[in-house]
Amino acid sequence: MEDPRDLGTNADGSRNEDYCRFCFQDGRFTDPDITVARMIEKCAGIMEEMGAPHEKIEQMRIFLPGLKRWSR
Repeated sequence: MEDPRDLGTNADGSRNEDYCRFCFQDGRFTDPDITVARMIEKCAGIMEEMGAPHEKIEQMRIFLPGLKRWSR
């Protein structure tokens, strides 16, 4: 993430370098039961609304499944 304000937060309030503020707050996932497929759909929709280029959305589709959250 380019802007540190987009980083999630740990339980102690420190920034979490692994997850964004929309996915991880206060040391917990905001939607703990979401599947990787649903998360990709959700993020793609948000990115489209924000006007992200198609290439960025495709990069996200490849990147997201590689996060620690999904590799357990």
